[in-house]
Amino acid sequence: MSSTNILGLLGGLALFLYGMQMMSAGLESVAGNKMKSILEKLTSNRFLGVAVGAIITAVIQSSSATTVMVVGFVNSGMMQLNQAVWIIMGANIGTTITGQLIALDVGAIAPLIAFVGVALVVFAKNERVQFIGEIIAGLGILFVGMNMMGDAMVPLRDYPPFINLMTRFSNPLVGIFAGMIFTAIIQSSSASVGILQALALSGLISFPDAVFVLFGQNIGTCITAILASIGTERSAKRTTIIHLSFNIIGTAIFTIICLITPLTDYVADFSGGNISRQIANMHTLFNVATTILLIPFGNCLAKFATRILPEKEEEKEQHKHLKYIKSVDTTMDANLGTTAINMQNLRNEISRMLEMARVNVDASFQAFLEGKSKSLAKVEEKEEYIDYLNKEISRAASKMMVHETNVKESKNIGSYLDMTSNIERIGDHAVNICDYTKLIEENDIKFSEDAKREMEEMRQICAKMFRSISKEPENTESWLQKIHDSENFIDQKTEEFYESHLERITKGVCNDEACIIFSEMLTDFERIGDHIWNVAKQMAKIIERG
Repeated sequence: MSSTNILGLLGGLALFLYGMQMMSAGLESVAGNKMKSILEKLTSNRFLGVAVGAIITAVIQSSSATTVMVVGFVNSGMMQLNQAVWIIMGANIGTTITGQLIALDVGAIAPLIAFVGVALVVFAKNERVQFIGEIIAGLGILFVGMNMMGDAMVPLRDYPPFINLMTRFSNPLVGIFAGMIFTAIIQSSSASVGILQALALSGLISFPDAVFVLFGQNIGTCITAILASIGTERSAKRTTIIHLSFNIIGTAIFTIICLITPLTDYVADFSGGNISRQIANMHTLFNVATTILLIPFGNCLAKFATRILPEKEEEKEQHKHLKYIKSVDTTMDANLGTTAINMQNLRNEISRMLEMARVNVDASFQAFLEGKSKSLAKVEEKEEYIDYLNKEISRAASKMMVHETNVKESKNIGSYLDMTSNIERIGDHAVNICDYTKLIEENDIKFSEDAKREMEEMRQICAKMFRSISKEPENTESWLQKIHDSENFIDQKTEEFYESHLERITKGVCNDEACIIFSEMLTDFERIGDHIWNVAKQMAKIIERG
């Protein structure tokens, strides 16, 4: 094999991979923003989830890209592990489209396809048309690369060392291992299957031997998702275990079937004399059949992954999640207790959110009094969690409200929405106090002993008000009055502290920076009281409605 052939092989591979990347980039530019919302919304039903995964992967031409996207969604808490199973299964079906396109043997007009695509990219003014041109150009370049690789491999048919290497693939384990390693290196099963088709078209490997390499390629494609899961939470790592388990199970089943039955002969007869089509059809059959076989066991795969990587106690609260609201049943034939369960879950989540806000307010006051910002990272992290809960609880509550036919319960849901909004604002004021702490530490700002005493009093008053609102009221009227009295007390104290503050300014006890910060802090103190009172009023309305 001459250097010209080697360069042709490398150049063909480069064009093939670039064509795939170009198609993927163009398709993502056209539909990428919609992809995420589709994956989030349409995965509750297993069959719909499989269909979505297949379509998305067929569009972006990469099961690895889809799986990496799913890993990201699971890691961020936007998708549950059970939902991810169906997307992964569908992705394995969708990735077979590349092999089918190659098997169509449109290589003769590949240069024309590439020319049309490039012309659209260069001359079109509309951005969307340019992206479509990128897709077409990528498809054409992919086929040009396939042709180059095929032509470069022809001399290998007469090269004894290479022929000797290919004959070893008749051993199933060697073929599987070779396909797995090669795909793991180039990180694309679509590309490695395309190269296998080029080898077969050049007469370098027979179809019965190629099937074992093909099965190994399905395992090798998991490497991209494995790499993407490095540094993620355990829930995301479980997604890669599901992906890997799916392909290992499929490979084991199909290897046994191919060894003890004439399946390869059936596929060859069905596909005609085109070995490229034979490989493409076997690839499709492998993934479709494995998906059909494992769909009933999708939840078992998720449990298996969780058993391999169990959740650690310390991680349970670190990972943003809704603890009580797992799903919202909005079907017309839902059980009679569904509404009550939904309401209880809402109450529990809001109580959890309120407790986080209480902890943050207390921690922010403590850091301010100490004048040290080292402990504020946890406050800011918890604030992000509060924002997450506000968004997710509001989303779940809105979904409940749309389908709720009971007027009383609809009003209750509205009260819960109002409560989450007020709790989120409490969290914001805690963050404001954190920002003041950073300022006093950076600028070495000092406060008088009187000012510190008043700040400690603010902290104690807020803590007392939080304790009051967290108690289950025996008498709603007296409970609400107690919280209202606390809110009035905060207003009075705000005025009292402000008067003392003005007196310190007059006497020159406070410097300018300290004066500004103390004034701002009084505003946050007063607003925290307002928002707690607003939460209490909504709680009382819910109790009154019964």
